Amino acid sequence: MLAGEKTGQRLSRENEKGEFAGHVFPTGDAVEGNTISQKNGEQKNEDVLALLLFFSLTFFCLIYRRWLEVGFDSNQQVLYDAGMPHPTEKQITFRSLYDSPLVRVQDYSCRIGCGGPGDEEHTDGNQIVLMRNGAFRKHFGRRSVTADVNQAVFFSKESTYRVSHPVDCGDRGTTLAPSPRVLNDIVRELDPSVDEHPERPFPFVTGPSHSELFWRHRELVLRLEAAETDPLEPLWADVAALQLIADVLEAAFVRHGLAAASDNRRREGTEADHADRAEAAKAYLASRMSERITLDDVAREVGASPFHLARVFQKRTGVPVHRYLTCLRLRASLERLADCPDDLTTLALDLGFSSHSHFADSFRREFGRTPSEVRRNASCRSLREMSKNLEV
Repeated sequence: MLAGEKTGQRLSRENEKGEFAGHVFPTGDAVEGNTISQKNGEQKNEDVLALLLFFSLTFFCLIYRRWLEVGFDSNQQVLYDAGMPHPTEKQITFRSLYDSPLVRVQDYSCRIGCGGPGDEEHTDGNQIVLMRNGAFRKHFGRRSVTADVNQAVFFSKESTYRVSHPVDCGDRGTTLAPSPRVLNDIVRELDPSVDEHPERPFPFVTGPSHSELFWRHRELVLRLEAAETDPLEPLWADVAALQLIADVLEAAFVRHGLAAASDNRRREGTEADHADRAEAAKAYLASRMSERITLDDVAREVGASPFHLARVFQKRTGVPVHRYLTCLRLRASLERLADCPDDLTTLALDLGFSSHSHFADSFRREFGRTPSEVRRNASCRSLREMSKNLEV
């Protein structure tokens, strides 16, 4: 008998027994039934896998679409903030530009398209919004005002309003939020009656953003944005932000005919008192020249409000507080350069500059040359002459 026929007979006998290679092996109709059942099971498994794949892809597409709508930036926060519409909170991003005990400056970007007004909102703090692009409308009662690059908009604490958007491009701007005590100090020079209603310092909703104000606003934002790579002086940031706020408020008071006459404005102290405070501030700056100084530090030392000190100091000296401090440091640097130090970075840090580049940039803006060039080309005598000729 052929080998193949023998093998076939052996397999046939084993199948009749229901055994194969030591394992139970179904015979006849059972084999066919199991085969059909197995195929059905495999089909069900394939259907389940297809459904899982479909739902996974759908979920992934939804997440990706949301990521495209909102964006992702570790330096940004997507949140609701005073002065902005709550129902579309995830379409507005806020980014802190500067934050000190005196003032908070934030950049905001809104991607909401044309439409509205939305639901009623309320503000949890006094703040000023200056626009850099686009527009929105603020609705309150039966009135509404437009916020655009030509106007400042004021949001009073706990005021209610709704917001609409007249254009599809969205809007972008800056929020300026001084601390309550600083804000009232600023308004008091324009409206002495603010002490009767300190919780409502804004008697208007809009004010003009003149060309000079708009330009200073953009310059402030650009400088604050550059602080990550080019550290800024907190004293400068405090003074620049508060002065911008004061000038925006003054323009609004004048526009609405509410500015008090200068002779009737409340004065804080006499001329002698002003002179004493300015001199005390000079002494403090000289003694802390190498430290990181804020306007609040100086004001606390001389017993004045930060904004009032900034105004008085500039009136008495002719320069802002931060400019006076920078001149102190630069004059000291010329004296130190006369001793020909090897390490300019150490010199810069000793004088209170945040880095060698900060020192070099300030030096070059003042003298038109870098510290290295001056040290190489000038004698010790000429360096001291430059120090004497540096105008404050």
